[in-house]
Amino acid sequence: MILEISKFPPMSMRRIMVLGCAGAGKTTFAHRLGQRLTAAVICLDGIWRPDWDGGDLAEFRALVAEEHQRDAWISDGNFARATFDLRLPNADMIVWLERPTIPCAWRAVTRTFWRGEAHRFRDIMKVLRYIWSFDRVNRPLIEAQRVAHGPDVPVLHVRSKAETERFLLELEVR
Repeated sequence: MILEISKFPPMSMRRIMVLGCAGAGKTTFAHRLGQRLTAAVICLDGIWRPDWDGGDLAEFRALVAEEHQRDAWISDGNFARATFDLRLPNADMIVWLERPTIPCAWRAVTRTFWRGEAHRFRDIMKVLRYIWSFDRVNRPLIEAQRVAHGPDVPVLHVRSKAETERFLLELEVR
């Protein structure tokens, strides 16, 4: 379902999930959106600890559930199987960043060189495999979880930087 921002009054958009491939710009977009809506930004990559394994899922879920108790939030990240049952029932909207594979891969590589970035170059091959297989493997899994836990939550597909800017500008104007 492709939506137009003008159909959503600002007060109805208080809890938004930002989804997309690694390198699509989810975190940057989420922070900009959080500023516009004066909503807390919850970065799931920031909650998940690199040293955790599958046995730490309960702790991760508890932290995610706690963070999403707020009245207004922008939730940055997929983690569909682990968190959609916690986040989607309270979400007002999903913004799905649809970006081409090559730019996503480029951004994933270059961000490993940014100062203070949590992503590490040693993990780049794993991230690139994730990006290359995203549309074939991960997108269907994310979509299945979306349908299972929030089939009525509106989804806005944002396909370009220009659409991103237009979306944020329209929020500013309102």
